[in-house]
Amino acid sequence: MKNKENRKFTARYLCMLALFVAIEIVMKLCGLGSLRITPFLVMSFLTIPIAVGAIYLGPVAGLILGGVFGLLSLWDAMTGQSGMTVWFFNADPFNTILLCVGMRMLMGWITGLIFMGLKKIDKTKTISYFVSALSAPLLNTLFFMGYIILVFYNTEYIQNLVAEKSIANPVMFVVVLVGVQGLIEAGAGCLIGGAVSKILSKIKGVKA
Repeated sequence: MKNKENRKFTARYLCMLALFVAIEIVMKLCGLGSLRITPFLVMSFLTIPIAVGAIYLGPVAGLILGGVFGLLSLWDAMTGQSGMTVWFFNADPFNTILLCVGMRMLMGWITGLIFMGLKKIDKTKTISYFVSALSAPLLNTLFFMGYIILVFYNTEYIQNLVAEKSIANPVMFVVVLVGVQGLIEAGAGCLIGGAVSKILSKIKGVKA
């Protein structure tokens, strides 16, 4: 009986994971997952299904969903749909793969770990959902921009951008590029991701 229950759980897990992957891809293909602000900057909402999946299914699901997001981002870099990462890919394919895919996988995995830790101490049984959902867009920005500064900041492309916008240092570079878009991404991720995750967990019948 126990093995039968485990098989059911595994089948349910894989079905839910496949659903989140499908949502991620559909959002990207339909243009619902991003909003282009400038030729080199895109506001992304693709961290929302990653956050929900990581909260609902766990860190491994977050890792996989982050990888899907990363592969979609890498595809943009390879096909010329994203100005900044296109330049990065042409200059350094290996580090661009780490930037687009590796950083997103790390974001999804850690989002799941954050929820696992918070739900143990969350007496409200609600805060952990919204804080964890908020962590996804924040971590995505932190890891993505951090890796750009670490690896690509001194490249010709970034230095031209720095000179054009009169940016004094790497910190200001992040502030200028992220700015209001980062706050909108974080707010949307927190509210939508937190609410959906809480609702799904109630339907599942698992207490936080």
